Amino acid sequence: MWQTLLSKLVTGDIKALARTISLVENQYEGYFNMLQQLPASNTPITGITGPPGAGKSTLVDGLIGTLVDAGKNVAVVCVDPSSPFNLGALLGDRIRMSGWYNHPNVYIRSLATRGSLGGLHPHIIEITDVLKAAPFDQIIVETVGVGQSEIEIAGLADTTVVVLVPEAGDEIQTMKAGLMEIGDIFVVNKADREGADQFVKNLRGMLAPLNHAQEYQIPVVKTIADKRTGIAELSQHLLLHPGLQRSSEKYYHLLTQKALLLIQQQRMKDVDRQAVFNAIKNKAGEHAFNLYNLVQTFL
Repeated sequence: MWQTLLSKLVTGDIKALARTISLVENQYEGYFNMLQQLPASNTPITGITGPPGAGKSTLVDGLIGTLVDAGKNVAVVCVDPSSPFNLGALLGDRIRMSGWYNHPNVYIRSLATRGSLGGLHPHIIEITDVLKAAPFDQIIVETVGVGQSEIEIAGLADTTVVVLVPEAGDEIQTMKAGLMEIGDIFVVNKADREGADQFVKNLRGMLAPLNHAQEYQIPVVKTIADKRTGIAELSQHLLLHPGLQRSSEKYYHLLTQKALLLIQQQRMKDVDRQAVFNAIKNKAGEHAFNLYNLVQTFL
């Protein structure tokens, strides 16, 4: 089965791709062996991150249009908030990007965070590697928008785009230790709002020390995503970004982080979530309940 799916998805068979992602997402038997057979790929991954309400989905919608107009095949992964009860996605790609879901050059997939604290799906590494095996020119990953914990996207994407809005002016200092350090491109969306120009000026000032210390100059792009203003400029910056050098120390560190996450997942695969839930349900009402003692029973 796996070999048949793999041979089909590398040729662009969307049904085979969709089924493979579902099986990997649910850790179907044999999925890890299939991942070991994936061909090498340099398909660039662009991560779109930033706080909730910044207009990330509208921005991605515009980027899809620009890339499709340029003749590119695009895969988009939308990581949505998940229900705490069934871990399913609370939002959906069909609602947010309904104009593209049946386009022959676009593949869109919604994933739930499934309780992951980093704003991404727990198997996002494997899923994006499956997408890289398919004949796409660009892969876009849009995170759920949960704040500074979205630093996780920097370990996945070749280019990280941080989307902000002018109203974030008072909060930008708190972002400095998180989002400010992971951005390869900064976007100030809803730039027709009051205070946008001053916000852009302050943001460029904060990026100046980083730009002074490196050859690559981190751009700040003004956009009005719902009017498609600035989208073409953003697309050009994406094409110009050098991405990670495959021999750099940072690249090795990021690969190490990916490897550690995959090792952790494999060692955790025999832990039954339902069994943990049942144990908590039975014990949590006890006066002397101690979570650490319960955890020890599963170790």
